[in-house]
Amino acid sequence: MKALYGQQNSPGEEMTFVFQERENLPATSDHEVKVQVRACALSWVDTKLLSEIKLKKQLVPVGREISGVVLEGILPLDSEESGVCEVILVHEHYLVHKPDKVCWVEAAGTLRDGLRAYTALHYLAQVCPGRSVLVLDGASPFGTIAIQLAQHRGAKVISTAHSLEDKQYLERLRPAGGARQPLVARVIDVSHGKIDVAESCLEETAGLGVDIVLDAGVRLFSAEDEPAPKSQLLPHKHDIITLLGVGGRWITTEKNLQLDPPDSHSLFLKGATVSFLNDEVWNLSNVQQGKYLAILEDIMEKLSNSIFRPQLDEPIPLYEAKVSMEIVQKNQARKRQVIQF
Repeated sequence: MKALYGQQNSPGEEMTFVFQERENLPATSDHEVKVQVRACALSWVDTKLLSEIKLKKQLVPVGREISGVVLEGILPLDSEESGVCEVILVHEHYLVHKPDKVCWVEAAGTLRDGLRAYTALHYLAQVCPGRSVLVLDGASPFGTIAIQLAQHRGAKVISTAHSLEDKQYLERLRPAGGARQPLVARVIDVSHGKIDVAESCLEETAGLGVDIVLDAGVRLFSAEDEPAPKSQLLPHKHDIITLLGVGGRWITTEKNLQLDPPDSHSLFLKGATVSFLNDEVWNLSNVQQGKYLAILEDIMEKLSNSIFRPQLDEPIPLYEAKVSMEIVQKNQARKRQVIQF
């Protein structure tokens, strides 16, 4: 039985992926469940984070969001199991039931993005009806789920699009139940670099500013000092601060965010806050397990009711998992990649 692992010989070196033969699984303990994997989503491996928390190994298991014949769940960060394997052992506390109406691929492909969206909008931003939410790069797998959750909670959603195809996709999004109104109130096409995101958001909110911003990374320096692909599509941190309303909440994925004293003063004058969205926060802190499972259960319920409709690529056969993981690790996949067994 083969499983997929990543390896990095030295810091800064590009990660490579290999299939390794696995020995027979050990007997299950009191709190473990043996799962026949039907689908496994692929996600970027943060090797720097693994090193910082002392979980870096010579062979790093990849594929942690899985669905199986009985149960499904997200493998914990310190798990030595690769989800890209036919049979694995999972602790029962990381599993929830999959509704019959939800297919294996959708279940595995929505878990991480759903968990991130809940963390950002429910716990960090406390989204509620009447709020305005800006989701940057809304056509990404994470952006799509975030838009659907924000709109379902009664918020007005604005989003940026990184291409004409993304813009058309976002404009076609509709709520569950066949409603005619679009999910996104305004789509801002930033693909040509000619649109001012801050100006567009202030115009859409009658000059009041946006209540919640969920970014996909930001530019910290001038366009000349940033990598070319990044500088073309992401807003500058000053743009985010400008478009925030009074009491606004900025949820950022930029782990190296730098705020100068004038930036902090602008946020102070608005009474605005900045929160960091860490993908692994549920694995790194001693949070109540019940909250974690409640989120996973709600994700499955919203999938079953078509409130969540993930941005998935075509299912990938196991023999293409290595190539697909290389694409994911290079951040070149625009749709969620899911291995189907």
